[in-house]
Amino acid sequence: MPTFKIVVSDPLSGKAIQYEVKDPLAQRFVGLRIGDTIDASILPDLKAPQGAKLKITGGSGIEGAPMVPGVPGQVKKYVILADRPGYRPKKEGERRKKLVRGNVVSDQIVQINTVLIYPEGYKGPPVIALGAKELAKLTGQGKQEAEQQA
Repeated sequence: MPTFKIVVSDPLSGKAIQYEVKDPLAQRFVGLRIGDTIDASILPDLKAPQGAKLKITGGSGIEGAPMVPGVPGQVKKYVILADRPGYRPKKEGERRKKLVRGNVVSDQIVQINTVLIYPEGYKGPPVIALGAKELAKLTGQGKQEAEQQA
């Protein structure tokens, strides 16, 4: 009985939000690969527009090992890494043997990272709302208030 934490990133707002998904809804994610898309209506708490999709970009297992696109299957194995995902070298050319997960979602995965893909021609507000400070920065109202106080 899998339970996943689905992290949804919104490219319009630059924010991310986390949802917990349990059976039977979680079973729909098992078997999907990194790069696959699934309808965003699978998450009822996410107020996504009609036709929006979620693209799986990665995840991590119970032990914290990241999912790597280049490792096929639902395996957990040691690979030599020189770059992301899974390793950040301290020096140029440095490589390490690290534990990673395969690119297929299994019941051993705890977190699934996704990106919200909006339908063609979407012109509405972002699904994950911006806070008051971020909204002020985008609209330029923060500068106007600072000028008025000076």
